[in-house]
This record gives sequence, structure tokens and C-alpha cells, in this order.
Amino acid sequence: MNRFAPGDPRRAALAQALLYITPAIWSANFIVARMAVGVVEPHLLALLRWTMASAMMLPLALPGLRRHWPQWRSEWQDLLLMGALGMWICGAFVYIGAASTPAVNIGLLYATAPVLIAVGSALWLGERLSKRQIFGVVLALTGTTMIVVKGSLDNLLAFRLNVGDLWIIASVLSWATYSLLLRGRASVLDPFARLTAIALGGVIVLIPFTLAEIALTGAPKPSVAMFTLAFVAALLPGFLSYQAYSFLQRELGVARTGLVMYLSPIYAALVAWAMLGEAPQWFHGAGALLILPGIYLATRTPAKITP
Repeated sequence: MNRFAPGDPRRAALAQALLYITPAIWSANFIVARMAVGVVEPHLLALLRWTMASAMMLPLALPGLRRHWPQWRSEWQDLLLMGALGMWICGAFVYIGAASTPAVNIGLLYATAPVLIAVGSALWLGERLSKRQIFGVVLALTGTTMIVVKGSLDNLLAFRLNVGDLWIIASVLSWATYSLLLRGRASVLDPFARLTAIALGGVIVLIPFTLAEIALTGAPKPSVAMFTLAFVAALLPGFLSYQAYSFLQRELGVARTGLVMYLSPIYAALVAWAMLGEAPQWFHGAGALLILPGIYLATRTPAKITP
């Protein structure tokens, strides 16, 4: 993803394509989360996922880590913090919350993440959205809400917070903070080496919580299913999607990149159709008709006027 030189128009084209591809890669997490119930506990799954992802990244990132070792050693606090936010809270907490809160609550709460990121990027990073982009955000948010509540106003009005939602809220806030720190905190490392170091920081943070989980729930029974689920989570919504997200932030900015989350309900419906035989409903199509143009308006870079 970094082979094109800065300013190369192909970088912008790649970023625009990844904007729509990345949520599709992330959607593998929906399958993993559903299939992991009764097979592997949340913290253990997150630990296995990021240990495997780190093992995939480390050989490629090692030259960059070695080259800048004396300098990036001082960044260890940032790396641990972002590892905790992006790999621990945004990993295990989602799995915990999903076990005790309905899907509609998760969808509605996560729909606030791009808005939080946009507000945070404006206040902290100085990124501003134009009126056209704000209109695009509103369109995408409306489309996402329509899908999540299944086109029913009664479902929206029936929304109530429960204990499981607190886990999801923590995850949403964590993802927004992670996104802002990833762009706002400088690093001597190249993006890939930095992501590897963050993933290793996440593994370090996850270890004590996983040990505590094992002490409470008992030792896990290793199985092919457990390690297959962890590998899929490591490769797709781990290694590939986080790489793509980091690249998108550099090319499009934090606020516009955050909008990829609005595509998740569309891909989730397609995944459910392909894997579970759950055919999409009318509200999926209606939501898509709002989300897709909304993201286009919110992420499109205005053409430069040549005098």
C-alpha cells in the first residue's frame, strides 16, 4: 500500500477503493463473533488474534523497527495506550457486549463513532468538513439507522440501554480515541512498523486480562475451531483491515476515514445472506441508497480549479 510515492494520483485512487473494500474485510468479524460463542472466550480470542497478526507483521516490519530503535523506544507509552484502545477494548469488549445486548443496540451505538471521530478531528486535529461533506455524513447516518432499526420507527423508539451496552459504548469511545491518536500523535516509525508495534503493545495489555479470564472461566480446551477462528480474525479484520485503515487515514484524514463504519451494516447483510441464508430485506436496499451516495459526498475531494 505504500509503494506509490506521495502525490501519485494512484494513491488517491487506491484510497477511494479501500474506502469500500475495508468494511468488507472487517465484516469477517461478524462471522467470527457469532461462531466463537461456546468455542473460545472473548479475551483469549482477542489475544490469539493479535498474537497471530503480530507474527504476520513482524518479519516485514523488523527492518523499520531496528532502523529506528533508539528513537521509537521513547514512544512506548503511546504504543501501549493505542494497543489497549485498538486491540484490547475494541477486541474483547465487543465480544463481551454482543453476548448480552441486541444487535440493534450495537448498530445504533456504533453509528455514533464516525460522528465522534469527525467532531474530535475538528477540535483536536483541525480537520473541517464542508457543508457538502456534512450532508453526506447525515445521509450515511440516516441510512445506517434505517438498516439497524429495520425500517421501523417503533424499533428506534424502543431503544433502551442495558449492561451489555456499556461494553459497546466503551468500545465505540475507544475506537474514536484510537483513530484520533493514530493520526494526531507523531512517530519516527513508518506506518507499517508502527502498526506492528501497536499490535505488540495490545498483546502485552491483553495477557494479564486473558489470564484473569482463564482463572474465572477455567482453562480452555484447544481445538481446530478455536485456532481457525483466531487465524481468520488475525488475517482479515486484524492484519489487513488495520493496515488499510491506517493508509486511509493518511490519504483521506481521520474524519472521512471514520465513515467506513457506515458501510458495515450493508456488508453484514450480505455476509448473513451468503453464510446464513438470511436474505436482505427492503430496508437494506433503502439504507444502501442513502449510505453509498452519502459516503461519496463526504469523502470526495473537490476538484482543483485551474486559472
